[in-house]
Amino acid sequence: MKQHIISVLVENRSGVLTRVSGLFSRRGFNIESLAVGTCEAPGMSRITIVACGDDAHIEQVKKQLNKLIEVIKVIDITERSHVERELVLIKVNAEPGKTRSEVMQIADIFRAKIIDVGQETVVLEITGDTEKIRALEELLVPYGILELVRTGKVALQRGAATISPGK
Repeated sequence: MKQHIISVLVENRSGVLTRVSGLFSRRGFNIESLAVGTCEAPGMSRITIVACGDDAHIEQVKKQLNKLIEVIKVIDITERSHVERELVLIKVNAEPGKTRSEVMQIADIFRAKIIDVGQETVVLEITGDTEKIRALEELLVPYGILELVRTGKVALQRGAATISPGK
């Protein structure tokens, strides 16, 4: 099964996210990543959903999404030229001395920010694509990852293409 990135422009009203995610649930699709927030259009929000499925099943989900009253537009941007990012916070063991120095060097290589330093821990913030984040995570595993949280993938089409209403 192929991973799809679906961008959904919706009215910013209560319960919309529940209806959208419920539709995926009823169709038996697991949502791998979900990010939602207000966007450039007043009164609207953009939902970025990452789900796995074959093209035919994803097309059915898109058609069902378009039937929801609050949904303005739905685009599967997987095959379109796009940029994508995810924000991850990672708390890792980093005792003062050699270990902390190594963790800070790794963070520097990946352009991760150190946003908190404790007695024996460091919290890193990194944004990037899935491969970059996975590579950093693999390098930090030997030090002991204590906690990790992801925002979910966000994506926009490159160039002049938009999902704005009316286009």
